[in-house]
Amino acid sequence: MPGQPHTDPVVPRARVANIANMLTGVRLALVPVFLAALFVGDGHETFWRVIAFVIFTVAVLTDRLDGALARSYGMVTEFGTLVDPIADKALIGAALIGLSMLGDLPWWLTVVILVREIGITVLRFAVLRRGVIPASRGGKLKTLVQAVAIGLFVLPLSGAWLAGAWVIMWVAVVLTVVTGADYVVSAIRDSRTRPAS
Repeated sequence: MPGQPHTDPVVPRARVANIANMLTGVRLALVPVFLAALFVGDGHETFWRVIAFVIFTVAVLTDRLDGALARSYGMVTEFGTLVDPIADKALIGAALIGLSMLGDLPWWLTVVILVREIGITVLRFAVLRRGVIPASRGGKLKTLVQAVAIGLFVLPLSGAWLAGAWVIMWVAVVLTVVTGADYVVSAIRDSRTRPAS
């Protein structure tokens, strides 16, 4: 009807203030709590490393949960699609830097992963005017493998367990580089085929 605002009855706009986005906020809030537990004492106290692992695991699980809720209950928003990967990168980045500061991971590994993560985040902002680019399946797998590898390094492991953690970490590094390159190629291809608005 003339004079009335147009609304789309088929695809209602999800509210930004929803449970999925709140879980993303919780994950961001857990980052400094995780770091505080990781650095208690000399950073290698078994009890506090286990506590840090539990906090890290809870934060990672909020990522699985908020994504499932957003998709299942129509809570997907542009805000959530953009902020969710930023929260992931904040958690992963804080953990990698913390572990490197404690001498548990080499700095080159942390730099390789963070350059990819920061680069993709900058690229997301650069193409934002053309629409938010959601995480690919490869990107989600990369995030999961990174989380498992980092979680194992947060735990006070040794021997065969530590060797297993290194195997998973190498897989995470390979996935990080490959999915990063794929994301850049996809963004370039998309920018060439999609008409400017």
